[in-house]
Amino acid sequence: MVIRLNAIKARLLPHGWLDVFRQFLLLGLAYLGYTIVRGLVEGRASSAFQHARDVINLERTLHVFVEPSIQAWAASSHLLMTTTSWMYLNAQTSVTLGALAYLYVVHNRSFYFVRNTFVIAMALALVAYYVFPTAPPRFFPEWGFIDSVSAFTRIHTSTSSLNGALGPSLNPSKLVNLYAAVPSMHVAFSLMIAWPLVRLSRWRIVRLLWALYPLLITFVIIVTANHFLIDAFLGVVTTAISAWGAMWLARARPHAWRFTGIAPAHVGASG
Repeated sequence: MVIRLNAIKARLLPHGWLDVFRQFLLLGLAYLGYTIVRGLVEGRASSAFQHARDVINLERTLHVFVEPSIQAWAASSHLLMTTTSWMYLNAQTSVTLGALAYLYVVHNRSFYFVRNTFVIAMALALVAYYVFPTAPPRFFPEWGFIDSVSAFTRIHTSTSSLNGALGPSLNPSKLVNLYAAVPSMHVAFSLMIAWPLVRLSRWRIVRLLWALYPLLITFVIIVTANHFLIDAFLGVVTTAISAWGAMWLARARPHAWRFTGIAPAHVGASG
């Protein structure tokens, strides 16, 4: 029994409790960074709305301003809107944290490369949120957007809520960064977990599902009017830069920070 418990501990904690604490500490620092930036941009609503209008104008110039049409099509299905709203609220945390935990336990040698990618991406996003705060599409009903997440949660995060519509004890600006549209970290997070899991998974169907996951998240953020297409594109760019940065860091500690697990190309659906 003792031997079995030690084996389970070695499997779940390959580097001991201290290493697990380090990973939680990094997540805590990332949350602290979000909190600080949220406070810094809270009083810059005018800039955030102007930046959003700039994004709309750019997309119209490029003839890619299709978000209102996509949401209008999806709005005909209550089930679809409810599902995408639920996914927007939960995928960023539950799926991402679950995937990171899986990587830590099952593919620990590759976990630290993915972790470094996340850390770099979060740092880039925090700079972007401060330099270029941008209001999400849901704040522009004049363009036909609706706030499906607010309808789903019954908690309104529109600008009217900032004037105390929910009362002094529940101001949504204290709960979320309302102007963190650029880049879309929903898309960035989905890519940063999907790419390694596609590389590491031995089952073809699992690789296919993870390959489709970023596309699903992109659809979710558009349908719920939380991001523009340009936000999604910049989320991809953020991921690419962060992966390059993680590769550069891996040169300093190749045995610890290098992405090592690559699923063999000949492995089929049977694993």
